[in-house]
Amino acid sequence: MDFEKIKEFVLEKKLYFIVAVVLLVGGLWLKKGDEAEDSYDNAQKMSQSSSANTSASAKVNSASNASNSATTNSKTVTCDISGAVKHQGVYTLKNGARLQELIEAAGGTTGKAQLKAINRAILLKDQDKIHIPYKGEKVESAATAGTGTSTNSTSTSSNSSASNQESGEKVNLNTADVAGLQKLTGIGEKKAEQIIAYREQNGPFKKVEDLMQVSGIGEKTFASLKDQLTV
Repeated sequence: MDFEKIKEFVLEKKLYFIVAVVLLVGGLWLKKGDEAEDSYDNAQKMSQSSSANTSASAKVNSASNASNSATTNSKTVTCDISGAVKHQGVYTLKNGARLQELIEAAGGTTGKAQLKAINRAILLKDQDKIHIPYKGEKVESAATAGTGTSTNSTSTSSNSSASNQESGEKVNLNTADVAGLQKLTGIGEKKAEQIIAYREQNGPFKKVEDLMQVSGIGEKTFASLKDQLTV
């Protein structure tokens, strides 16, 4: 037996075995490295996605809060003013404005304004409707006239007049609204609006006969109405 050849064979095979082991270990190490890298990449992507979602949610909440804040903290109020002022209409003022400022924006009151019936120091609210009563015009009280509420004193008095008419009482030409005036014999919506327009332009009626100053109401029409009227 040639021991030298056997030794050389074993050494040669041993070298192949070592190379195979090295390759195997190297392959396993590379595989684990790739898996670790993939795991890191996935974790990083999930983290970025979560951050993006959080940022988007924060932006939506911020926009919503800004919108709510703008609505709650409006810098202006828009109000409607009518009655004994020089320029009736709708005006926009700064938030916190008082009735006196609205009156000034409307050119001031006319000489026929019943100033004692209004509180010019009240704070205005958005969408308020203010009516400045004329001298001789009936209002509930000085405390309620022009208080910045959407229902003004004249409307309240008008509703009261309509109710009185239903109970058989006379219609007040200076306080009745369109509905109240239509309860008069032969007075329709258009004619009632003409009576109110005359009243706003010329001040309250001083006597029931003044109704004949309204276009379309002559002596015959007035004769059929006079027993139903009061001022």
